[in-house]
This record gives sequence, structure tokens and C-alpha cells, in this order.
Amino acid sequence: VKIGDATVADAGVFVPASRRSIGYLEQRALLFPHLSVLDNVAYGLRSRGRSRAEARLRAAAELQAVGLDGFGPRKPRSLSGGQAQRAALARALAFDPDLVLLDEPFAALDATTTPDLRRLLRHRLEGIATVLVTHDPLDVLVLADRVVAVESGRVVADGRVEDVFTKPPTSFLADFVGLNVLRGPLASGTTIRLGDGAVVSGVSDAPLPPGAARAVFPPSAVSIFARSPHGSPRNELPAVVAGVEDRGLVQRVSLLVAGQRIHADVTSGAVSDLAFTEGDAVVAVIKATAVSLHPAPGDASA
Repeated sequence: VKIGDATVADAGVFVPASRRSIGYLEQRALLFPHLSVLDNVAYGLRSRGRSRAEARLRAAAELQAVGLDGFGPRKPRSLSGGQAQRAALARALAFDPDLVLLDEPFAALDATTTPDLRRLLRHRLEGIATVLVTHDPLDVLVLADRVVAVESGRVVADGRVEDVFTKPPTSFLADFVGLNVLRGPLASGTTIRLGDGAVVSGVSDAPLPPGAARAVFPPSAVSIFARSPHGSPRNELPAVVAGVEDRGLVQRVSLLVAGQRIHADVTSGAVSDLAFTEGDAVVAVIKATAVSLHPAPGDASA
């Protein structure tokens, strides 16, 4: 394991965690309850041999940078969740770490606090190598330059955020970023075979090579009909209703198309008019212009 050019672990070297230049922030602030907020932030510097005065001066500057100027004398129990997380961020950055690890840093915060802290993190972490673990796609979009997606213990995608999010290689990742993906062998330059006689057409930025391909489209592009409306240019795919989830303004309908799951976001009125239930056969209609086609590495049946 290397951090920059420094080896911290190999067959003959092991640098203790306390001596590694790593800042760490998880979903719990984990502030020392017996120390003031200022001394919590100064802790990393003091443990590395800095004088009390020097450490406190830097800690005060870090507290000001995260919007907690004047909070130094307080004890952690007097802070709100968002304030405590800001103090923990200041502590993680006060000793100028070479690397920052963020483990679900917003998971314990309420929805009104998270956007401000997310913006603060993006500003404070600029220019610092950072590894973020999250289950929230918005964290990735706001904070990350590169994304590595892991499913069932293996890496399924690794690249620029915009590339991975617009061309998700797996159904799980597509669902994570709010898109649908259908996979199958390329039947023609703009058509993918899905099985059971179903095909889906779309558009691509460049000619697709023969072999496995995937069609990507948003749930909002999917309409549901009891029978084929015979419109053009549209994809009309036989589907089976697999479930309905109330999402407030829309209803998220899960559909099985040739054994693959997709989602459609439709109005409550449309669900009521169709009066379908789980297991009903319907027709999923998707405009071909809303479907983006991409090569799919690996076996199309995976």
C-alpha cells in the first residue's frame, strides 16, 4: 500500500495508522467528549508534536473555514449533528493529510443539513486526494471526479463520473443513477435483440461493434399501455408488471421485459386508469430517440 511515493504496508514495512498522513471522516463525528471543540480539531497536530499554541492557532483557522468560528470553547455535546460533522471535518484536515477517507459522511445527517456540508466538502477538499464511499449518487456527482462501482465484491465500472453515469454497464448501477438498461446482442446498427422476439432501437454516438450491447434510457421515457398503440418511431415491448412504488409526484412501476427489469415513472392517474396489478401483461413504449446505445463488455446474457 502506497500513499503517494511512501510505502505504508508491504511484506517488510508496516507504518502504524497513527503515523500515516490520512484524514478520516465517517457518518459519526466521533469527537472526543472530554475535549473542547478547539482541542478536538488541534488533536492531530498535537499528536504529531506541534506545540499547543501552534496547534490551537491552526485549529481556530480550520473551524473558521468550516463555518464554526467562535465554537472552539464548546464541548461536543452542545453541537448539532451538522455542526459536529463540520468540526470532525476540520479535525481531519487540520494536519494537512496526504489523503482523506470519507465513509458515508452524510448518512447520519438530515436532508436540510446535507447540501450545505456537501458544498463545503467540495470546497475544502479541492486539491486533496480523497476516497469517498457512498450509496448516494448525488454525493458522487457533486464531489467526485472518478467513480469506481463495486457489485458483489468486484469492480464493474471505473472511469470518469460523467462516462459511468451516462453509460452504466449493469442494471444495478443504472438503477443507482436513475436510469434503465437493457442488454442483448446487436441485431443491426441501431437495434438490440432482447430475447422472446423483443427488440429495442435507439441512437448511438458512433457505430457499434458486433456483439453485446446495451440500451440506456430514463424511467420518464417509458409509457405503459394495456395494448399496443402502434406509434412510430417507438419501441413497443411486451412487459409484465412486477410492482408499483408510490414516489409522491410519480408512481415508479417495475416491469419485466424479456426477463430484464426496467422502471417507468408514470402519474397516479395513469396507474389508476390502467388499473393493472402485479403480474399483468402490458406494453412498455419508449421513444427510440430517448434510448442511447452503447457497447456492453462481456457476455450479453450476463
